[in-house]
Amino acid sequence: VEVVESGGTLVQAGGSLKLSCRASGVFFSFNDMGWYRQVPGKQRELVASVSGGGNITYGDSVKGRFTISRVNARNTVYLQMNSLKPEDTAVYYCNSKYGTSESWGQGTQVTVSS
Repeated sequence: VEVVESGGTLVQAGGSLKLSCRASGVFFSFNDMGWYRQVPGKQRELVASVSGGGNITYGDSVKGRFTISRVNARNTVYLQMNSLKPEDTAVYYCNSKYGTSESWGQGTQVTVSS
């Protein structure tokens, strides 16, 4: 499965941004999809995930501000980010899991200026 993220850019604090992640494969609707982020020197952390069954999980730091969604017909998962903070600055990675198969995208940089 190939995973490709897009949408990262520079945005001011308080602004909004929507990331997209498209995954290849005919069984996308069964995939558990997640957004993670990483800053230099720190571990990659979960931002949000949505299972193939539609169960959604958010990291504590983004609850109430970020929304994950998926459109299976487009093989795409989105991350709507509102009320962005400078501490949201990171490389955002998309992850796809199906059974024992796992794929990561190359990452997209989100920079939030104060």
